[in-house]
Amino acid sequence: MTDGHHFNNISLGGRGGGNPGQFKLYSGGLAWKKQGGGKIIEVDKADITSVTWMRIPKSYQLSVGTREGLSYRFFGFREQDVSGLTNFIQKSTGITPEEKQLSISGHNWGGIAINGNVLCFNVGSKEAFEVSLADVSQSQMQGKTDVVLEFHVDDTTGANEKDSLMDLSFHVPTSNTQFVGDEHRTSAQMLWQAISVQIDGGGSSETAVATFDGIAILTPRGRYSVELHHSFLRLQGQANDFKIQYSSILRLFVLPKSHNPHTFVVITLDPPIRKGQTLYPHIVIQGLIHEVFSMVLRGLSGAKMTRPSTFRSCQDGYAVKSSLKAEDGLLYPLEKGFFFLPKPPTLIPHEEIEYVEFERHGAGGASISSHYFDLLIKLKNDQEHLFRNIQRNEYHNLFNFISGKHIKILNLGDGQGRAGGVTAVLQSTDDDSVDPHLERIKNQAGNEESDEEDEDFVADKDDSGSPTDDSDEDGSDASLSGGEKESSKKEASSSKPPVKKKQKSVPDEGSQKKKPKKKKDPNAPKRAIAPFMYFSKAERANIKSSNPELATTEIAKKLGERWQKMSAEERQPYIEQSQVDKQRYAEESAAYRGATTQQGSGDGSE
Repeated sequence: MTDGHHFNNISLGGRGGGNPGQFKLYSGGLAWKKQGGGKIIEVDKADITSVTWMRIPKSYQLSVGTREGLSYRFFGFREQDVSGLTNFIQKSTGITPEEKQLSISGHNWGGIAINGNVLCFNVGSKEAFEVSLADVSQSQMQGKTDVVLEFHVDDTTGANEKDSLMDLSFHVPTSNTQFVGDEHRTSAQMLWQAISVQIDGGGSSETAVATFDGIAILTPRGRYSVELHHSFLRLQGQANDFKIQYSSILRLFVLPKSHNPHTFVVITLDPPIRKGQTLYPHIVIQGLIHEVFSMVLRGLSGAKMTRPSTFRSCQDGYAVKSSLKAEDGLLYPLEKGFFFLPKPPTLIPHEEIEYVEFERHGAGGASISSHYFDLLIKLKNDQEHLFRNIQRNEYHNLFNFISGKHIKILNLGDGQGRAGGVTAVLQSTDDDSVDPHLERIKNQAGNEESDEEDEDFVADKDDSGSPTDDSDEDGSDASLSGGEKESSKKEASSSKPPVKKKQKSVPDEGSQKKKPKKKKDPNAPKRAIAPFMYFSKAERANIKSSNPELATTEIAKKLGERWQKMSAEERQPYIEQSQVDKQRYAEESAAYRGATTQQGSGDGSE
């Protein structure tokens, strides 16, 4: 503008550093435009309430406060620019710019001043830093003395900046005199409430369009008061306060439960909100007022809404019951993806799927597995999602829906190999059909059991051994007790010709009676514990505390399911514990055998 001042390379202060741009100060107000295009900030002179100068490293900073409670910081001015701009601002707005001093002592304790939507941290009479509460996505208490602010990401953050302020924590001692607590609230809670009043979109200048109290939110879990504003929504709980810009909402999902008055309303976000170290890309709401809530939110945010597809379950529902990562829930087949709810909420677009595979459920006996199957979804990025415990009568509905979406089904049923066999069994109505998936698990279990020799086992005199045990261990009691009768039984039941075996001389009857006492030797070493048992010991209490109604068998089932889905890295700590225990067992066994051999040679035995 010809009647004002024009500056290049003036940066807008933000949490991600400075963003250079063009700054204009004219008789009608000020304007700043980001270099290369993008965000534009315009402030009318009638809206300016305060102007402050501050000397910062290498330049001067101009801070401008507005009636809406916002504060803008522009830096990059030279010392010779200050006097000229001060006179122009005073003449055009009638406001005399003040001068602040920057604290460079490095102290991290001081006082807090909240001016509108700006929080200033002062050390003595000097300012250490200030942040805009409009950038705060949520505030929460951490313990009784700490207040944590978490910030959202917007386009004012420099794209080339490596670092950005994401959270800020204040420690408020109970002896604080600025925010005095009472018998019900600590000093930190008083500060948290003062901040919470200002982070609802610029203080009290913007009121909520609609408020829904006591809404049950499953993710992140809790009851919240939901406020819908013109530009954002706010979730306010007892210890958490989230502010979500409508520009972060990608899509809304309204998915009814089968034969249930409640409905899931899912808000999908990018970027996600954060609670501690956990990111939540989906907000899962469950309630009876879903229709009113979703329509108001859709009208304010402009986000697209997705409802159930044409899929129907065998009970005429919109989803099928299944479990993911040992959590029970509902799998919704949608027109453009699959959505598992409520926990963990998992959205799988069709375009990201490499193939799907139907598998017979192998956990439990044949009578149980014949009524359930699993659905494996393999993504193009090699990630896998295994949905377990789907009822068998849902197979045809899922198969027809998936094939209708032209998604590759790995075991389509060409009559060849294992996959075709699984599909054939699922299509069959015979519950006694052979389960290839279960048979494979049984075979694997059998192979694992035969890999290790039970060196501690010593058979009782009355134990005739397993009828399928062909081992010929020297000195075995199983080959001596009832030898002729057992041999005749094996020959009668086997089509193979008998094989003559060498037998050592049989000790007298007295020595046979003494042998069983060795298995109760208190000095014998204990067998090594398998990695899965270490995992069970560590996780059993957690599952039992979170699911107190589960029986022991159900807890064991969940432990097995979690162990199956664990990666090699996740299993490694338990494997290392087992290896240490195996080393201990090997050393103790060697010492035990040596001591037994010496004792035997002293007694004159062979």
